[in-house]
Amino acid sequence: MNEIQLKYGCNPNQKPSRIYMEDGSALPVTVLNGRPGYINFLDAFNGWQLVRELKAATGLPAATSFKHVSPAGAAVGLPLDETLAKIYWVDDLGPLSPLACAYARARGADRMSSFGDFIALSDVCDRDTARLIKREVSDGCIAPGYTEEALALLKAKKGGNYNVIQIDPSYVPAPVERKQVYGITFEQGRGDLDVNGDLLSDIVTVNKEIPEAALSDMKIALITLKYTQSNSVCYVKGGQAIGIGAGQQSRIHCTRLAGTKADNWFLRQSPQVLGLQFVDKLGRPDRDNAIDVYIGDECMDVLADGAWEKVFKVKPPVFTREEKRAWLDRMQDVTLGSDAFFPFSDNIERAHKSGVKYIAQPGGSVRDDAVIECCDKYGMVMAFTGIRLFHH
Repeated sequence: MNEIQLKYGCNPNQKPSRIYMEDGSALPVTVLNGRPGYINFLDAFNGWQLVRELKAATGLPAATSFKHVSPAGAAVGLPLDETLAKIYWVDDLGPLSPLACAYARARGADRMSSFGDFIALSDVCDRDTARLIKREVSDGCIAPGYTEEALALLKAKKGGNYNVIQIDPSYVPAPVERKQVYGITFEQGRGDLDVNGDLLSDIVTVNKEIPEAALSDMKIALITLKYTQSNSVCYVKGGQAIGIGAGQQSRIHCTRLAGTKADNWFLRQSPQVLGLQFVDKLGRPDRDNAIDVYIGDECMDVLADGAWEKVFKVKPPVFTREEKRAWLDRMQDVTLGSDAFFPFSDNIERAHKSGVKYIAQPGGSVRDDAVIECCDKYGMVMAFTGIRLFHH
């Protein structure tokens, strides 16, 4: 098949809509279930490239959770400890396969943004991963294949309408890509930059020690940024993105946005949050919303009389600003990647508050010296890649 007709484009008024191969060859994808839309395929194809590159860079199964053509999360398949399994709501599933662990991490880091996601998996979807996907609110999944049991589980999702796409992992796109804007065709070479250790060899700070785990996290950050709407920055720890700031015109706003997401990820691991007692039968999305409000500045929205009773069995105490700061001060060895240079040292100051120790960015600002000096002040390690990773 060299063409798939879509229900509509980005919006219902944008018709007709389709995906097809300009040269008349067969599409490298097959729709196994559902009817994916225009944005679904944008998420699917960007997500597939991301996980394919993550696996090539790390040797581990990878997953990403996409929303509106940017990843909400991305991760490789490292085992989950007891705390992570609990905050990702998978502690009741028992031991998980590496691929399922990758998706639990990708989905779990920013569950608010992942609500209604499109999933990309680097490996054949197995039963463990399908079980996890089946109980989450999601639009669809793309993978190089599905086991028989996994496919049956996914086909039963959303009343039989869940979108399941299979992609040919051997497909290689043309080296030149084109798109139209306002009837005008743009053409450019594909962004097929290989993110490897050589790209991270130019260390410009006094501290030049990058352990293997941090080097892997740097690769994960940069690959994630390749498929995130610019401007973008990405905080990574333990093989997964923990905060992604996408589509901001100001670099510092990206750093603050992603830093807040990283902070929230760590705050969810605090005793105050782990000890919350939710009312029976409160769904995962409602628990996610309640936690997000509880750890934020508007906590009284869920703690006021008449409100907390709908969410909690026991009214929790206010999680004070001082208590949150004390907990966040324990976060360390976080990696930060940026798709373009940091123009001011304020980005480094903000990153430090979220435990950043390792940084990968292109360099090239007229204020590089000030940025390096700020990194040295905190004993950080920063590598200049020399490569910008804008994505639009």
